[in-house]
Amino acid sequence: MNKIYFLISLVCGIHIACAAPKLRWGADVESGAPFSYVSPEDQSVIGFEAEIVELLAKEMGMEVEHVQNSWDGLIEGLKRGDYDIIVNGVEITADRAEVVRFSRPYYYTAEALTVRKSTFDIAGLKDLKNRKVGTLDASLAQKILKEQPFPISVVGYDEEINIYSDLAIGRTDAALLDEPIALYYAKPNIDLKLVGGPIGYMEYGMVTRLQDEEFNARVSKALDKLIQDGSIQLILERWNLWNAMTAKAWGKNAKPRTPPVAYDEYIKKTWKKTTIKERLIKYASFLPMLLKGAAMTLELSIISMILAMILGLGTTLCRLYGHPVLKWLALVYVEIFRGTPLLIQLYLIFYGLPHVGLNLEPFVAAIIGLGLNYGACEAENYRAGILSIPKTQMDASQALGMNWYQSLRYIILPQAFRVVIPPVTNDFIALLKDSSLVSIISMVELTAVYGQLASNSFDYLGLGVVTASVYFLIGLPFVRLSRHFENQMMNSASKGSVSRSWLTGFLSRR
Repeated sequence: MNKIYFLISLVCGIHIACAAPKLRWGADVESGAPFSYVSPEDQSVIGFEAEIVELLAKEMGMEVEHVQNSWDGLIEGLKRGDYDIIVNGVEITADRAEVVRFSRPYYYTAEALTVRKSTFDIAGLKDLKNRKVGTLDASLAQKILKEQPFPISVVGYDEEINIYSDLAIGRTDAALLDEPIALYYAKPNIDLKLVGGPIGYMEYGMVTRLQDEEFNARVSKALDKLIQDGSIQLILERWNLWNAMTAKAWGKNAKPRTPPVAYDEYIKKTWKKTTIKERLIKYASFLPMLLKGAAMTLELSIISMILAMILGLGTTLCRLYGHPVLKWLALVYVEIFRGTPLLIQLYLIFYGLPHVGLNLEPFVAAIIGLGLNYGACEAENYRAGILSIPKTQMDASQALGMNWYQSLRYIILPQAFRVVIPPVTNDFIALLKDSSLVSIISMVELTAVYGQLASNSFDYLGLGVVTASVYFLIGLPFVRLSRHFENQMMNSASKGSVSRSWLTGFLSRR
């Protein structure tokens, strides 16, 4: 038997030793085309940056492992150690270079100004005075707009598609975004047009940690080779992104050598009009991804709610019956976690705690964040339930010989639980929906999957209805179960006093 264990261990050791190291790559696939996005066909991550990372990993003798994170949390995730490199349209800027290390640029581009087809009085930045202009939050375009010497009403967004959608229906007057984004989201739109010419100048760079100097040197060496042998140029040409700025920087011919097949395929699939039948077939193909996200949402919500209920009951008992110090601590906990936004709490737990040496996994951080927040809410539910029971119930039980613990367990809590079932159920449904916030800490749950699919199919309405239906269906069994328990306890109460039944049972056992 020992020989068998030895052989198994030897084989496993050889397998691990022979396995290629992972290049953990951080990117927000909700950013959409042409950067990195989820393929509707096989749910793989595709895009021009995804292809560049694949080539880079191959050149470095590594295997790619994509790690999802929201765009505004990418650098903090890198500093946490969640991944080794960021390739996600990150502009090389002086302020970012103070906290992370950049490779040489892998793409050069500019900003593009977009207006409605019916607009003829906007042709450049100077015409944006006193206009509403949409752009991405924390982007170079937003910085350019805010630095203009005249007033511009800058409207920040999280998603590119929403910027152009609002522009098309008249909520804004113009949109300023990176040229690759405008090429895929604005140019094919029959209601919009690009005006003026390239605005500004930007360079996309691969991002690594400041302390990873040796790793950054390996990345730069591999990137140099891919640029010199024309591999990255071919990728850019396929995605219709090869431009004069990049060609000039690399000393190459600006004329493309190959047709933009990836771009043409994307436009054909994304912008064609579809029938109701085709949409239903598409929604059916998305179900596996949505159900996988729903499973993560459900698992996260159930575990977090169990933690919240335990914390809530403990906090309530400390507040009502504990030592003055415990009462004070319980009150502070409730007021802090009930009085501050869950989003801020998740940011502090996931991105803040590593600065003091506590680096939690995304799943654990999500459970702790949701559990602590809803534990404070549950504490108030339980407190209200216990206080709704007349004090005479406790006095009567103790007069019959019960101690404090027995009175609480057999008399007070059973009655209180019947009172709090509806608000606790309501909190669980609320937690189920609030679990969507964990996408900001690298968790891919149901809402994150919806965002990934909708940003690439431009179908926020239809997919939104499907996703909302999934949320409703996974929450419905818990609502029905809650009503069942509530009815059972009501039926029990209608047959006689709850306290009397518990007291009778207790006295008969004595």
